[in-house]
Amino acid sequence: MTDSTGIAIGNAPAVAVTPSRAPRTGTRRWVVAVGGAVLPLAILVVWQVVTTTGLVPTSQVPSPQMVWEAAVDLAQRGLLGQYIAISTQRVIIGFLIGAALGLALGAVVGLSRFADILLAPTLGAIRAVPSLAWVPLLILWFKIGEESKIILITIGAFFPVYTTVAAALRHVDRQLVEAGRAFGYRGVRLFFTVQLPAVIPSVASGLRLALAQAWLFLVAAELIAASMGLGFLLSDSGNNGRIDRIFLAIILLAVLGKLTDSILALFERWAVRKWA
Repeated sequence: MTDSTGIAIGNAPAVAVTPSRAPRTGTRRWVVAVGGAVLPLAILVVWQVVTTTGLVPTSQVPSPQMVWEAAVDLAQRGLLGQYIAISTQRVIIGFLIGAALGLALGAVVGLSRFADILLAPTLGAIRAVPSLAWVPLLILWFKIGEESKIILITIGAFFPVYTTVAAALRHVDRQLVEAGRAFGYRGVRLFFTVQLPAVIPSVASGLRLALAQAWLFLVAAELIAASMGLGFLLSDSGNNGRIDRIFLAIILLAVLGKLTDSILALFERWAVRKWA
């Protein structure tokens, strides 16, 4: 039994009373949602004002209505959905392959001193190569098909996961590892049971960075070697002087990038609650 302050009376265990926690959580989520929308809405208002008042000519910055009309036109012709779908598909495939390879190789380098000495310098040098430098080589090897684009996106997604996983595994608490070995865990079982859960926050951060890199490398691939996709829409619109479509492509890339990052953030919160 407890009194009104939550202090135990007699031999009964005390039970903390926190009636305001749920409302506070809901309030915080509402504040975050509204706060996150303030700046985009402000930008939209300023954008509308400067274009409608003539402060900036529409030949340089199209009005929101012009961008919307460009989106409607592409949608009615059946192109907008195709561009979004093909770009998203390329990003997801390249991201999944790159993240899997980054996790595997990051684990090898992070857990093996020999592999670190052997592989880390070379991978560090390859990481420094700009994304556009890969494009001519990939086109030469794989032409302008899907393979070249997927490989380029895979390269972009690989390194953030590889570097974060390798660095995190080097700093796993040795006492935690020894405790796992005391319970009979070895090799792959030790990795998945003890070492990987210990670095889940770092892995999740690496995955989110990898997803952002995948979108960046997608644009690099589609700007040069594509006949469909949002990167192609950017380059084709630039060649034709369609600044409204250029803004549309940029906005769609920003929205899709944020949407996929938000989905990955949900996975991050779930993974941290489960293993961290």
